[in-house]
Amino acid sequence: MAKLMKRKTKTLIAIFIISVILSLKFPSEIEEEERAKRQKLENEEKTFSVFLQRESATSTRGGVVSLSDELHGLEYDFYRQNCPQAESIVRSTMARIYMQQNDISFGLLRLLFHDCFIKGCDASVFLDDSNGNKNRSIERQAAPNKTLRGSNEIDMIKEELDNACPGVVSCADTLALATRDAVVLAGGPFYPVFTGRRDSTQSYFDEAMDEIPKPNDNITRTLFLFSRRGFDERETVNLLGAHNVGKISCDFIRNRLTNFSGTGQPDASVDHDFLNELRLACQDSNRTNHDGTVASMTSRETRNSSSATIFQGLSASITSGARFDNHYYQNLLGGRGLLFADQQLMADENTARFVAVYASDDGTTFRRDFSRSMVKMSNLGVLTGTLGQVRNKCSFPTSQS
Repeated sequence: MAKLMKRKTKTLIAIFIISVILSLKFPSEIEEEERAKRQKLENEEKTFSVFLQRESATSTRGGVVSLSDELHGLEYDFYRQNCPQAESIVRSTMARIYMQQNDISFGLLRLLFHDCFIKGCDASVFLDDSNGNKNRSIERQAAPNKTLRGSNEIDMIKEELDNACPGVVSCADTLALATRDAVVLAGGPFYPVFTGRRDSTQSYFDEAMDEIPKPNDNITRTLFLFSRRGFDERETVNLLGAHNVGKISCDFIRNRLTNFSGTGQPDASVDHDFLNELRLACQDSNRTNHDGTVASMTSRETRNSSSATIFQGLSASITSGARFDNHYYQNLLGGRGLLFADQQLMADENTARFVAVYASDDGTTFRRDFSRSMVKMSNLGVLTGTLGQVRNKCSFPTSQS
């Protein structure tokens, strides 16, 4: 009996060892699995892009519009023939940048927004078309653009692209692709970027001065500026949710703390406890570096000897965690919006309703709508075909022969 038990035990051990060996995967098998995963992801991306194309073909205001009108000549995977590795170059370079600067995502989002909001997504925000004329003001010198960051990173990615495919990929497409990848790296939702943009040959200083929404704009002005670009109230509320990863300079909120609209009193719409937190964070700074572009995924504050900056969700009861979420909207419901323009979303019945919608779940609704809104934003006023040019250096127009 004992011998029989030993034989059974040995048999079971042998079976176990064989099963473990059979379960082991050789490097070639692992590589094949990775390729399969990448292929699945690419197929999912293409499926999602088709879904968004179909959705964009139907207007919410009644009536069907042409898909070609919506995309303005852009295509999915535009560079598949003349630079098939373009998007992978952007993705890998952006990943390296993010490893060194995990606060770059909001900077690129803001850079894309400022570019697309003025005459469309044409990389005019980078351009110095002054030809050395100091009396000519350029778009990137406009007050709202002086605090932008991300230009150096776009130059870095463009250089990588031009090393592989000289003079093929535009600065406008580089910015659009890099921003999408930066959003995903920061935990935000994926959205397809249609490509084929070309670069503007001129910049627009006056338009940038007048038409980029300001931190102290009221809800009427904000809705007006967004509606001129084709965004309805829900899309406006959704796009402002990108502030959920922002860090704000004290200069942008100081008047809300002590002398709102010249009243000598703080802004009454600010939660009392939050007002004290903001005053404490900003009291040691008499001047700031106006840097309102650094991104953070946590709720905290930071100070240094020359400036004070506040992270979105500062000491809030609802922290942002490490991903794009809906704490921005939950903060607005509690009177804890950092910027006056943000808190103004609660001053209008319709926009307040959408704030409540985005605050009501785990962030799924915000992330879904954000994907759609970013596709629409990225397609604004693009130059395609023979319009514009493909710049060699994003800061300077390409000489025309």
